[in-house]
Amino acid sequence: MPAVSAAQGRSTSTAAGQRRRAGRPSAAVLDKAGITAAALELVSRKGYDGLTMAALAKMLDVAPSALYNHVAAKQDVLLLVEDHLMSLVNVSGFEAGSWEDAVRTWAWSYRDVFAAHTPLIPVIAVLPVTDAPQTLAMYETVSKGFSDAGFPQEGIVPAIVALESFIFGSAYDVTAPEDIFESGSMADSTPHFTAAVRSSSAASGASAGIGEPGRQERGRQADAAFRLGLEALVSGLGALRS
Repeated sequence: MPAVSAAQGRSTSTAAGQRRRAGRPSAAVLDKAGITAAALELVSRKGYDGLTMAALAKMLDVAPSALYNHVAAKQDVLLLVEDHLMSLVNVSGFEAGSWEDAVRTWAWSYRDVFAAHTPLIPVIAVLPVTDAPQTLAMYETVSKGFSDAGFPQEGIVPAIVALESFIFGSAYDVTAPEDIFESGSMADSTPHFTAAVRSSSAASGASAGIGEPGRQERGRQADAAFRLGLEALVSGLGALRS
């Protein structure tokens, strides 16, 4: 009997070992790149409110405990998503051409990337960039571009922050309704503002199809505002160069 029990024990042990080995491939393919891809897919289907650790684990077909071996919390997942999105921002202009054109290319690209991900903005605006390779690579390229253009070193980060503050706010503006500034029944009591809004709308309609290629129609007024503000920033910040 003991011999049989031992054999059974070995059989049980072997079966358990096989079961553990069967589970290993899933753990092996579960990495940060896979988590990021799954998170983006989940966001595209259910929005950022639908991005939960439980839903992410389900999409990856793993137990939540396996997911926590790679990320400690949802905040870590958001950092991975942010880092991926930063890799989509176009910084190529800083490698050649004028500083002004490089900033324009970078800013328009930056705004467009995050206009599609506005729920992430409040998170990333206060999220440390520590150990985020794509984000840090973007900042490195932009900082070098500013330095090469003659910016004092102590002014580079404040200049970037000023531009980012404008870019993030403008990303929200892209998705705002066209009638956001309509004064309605109070038009008569706000004649200057109402006239300015109507004039702006008319100008935006007249300039349809002019400007940045590929812009959606609803973004015309947002584009006009972004262009105006960006040019003001480029001009003002450019004056700080030595």
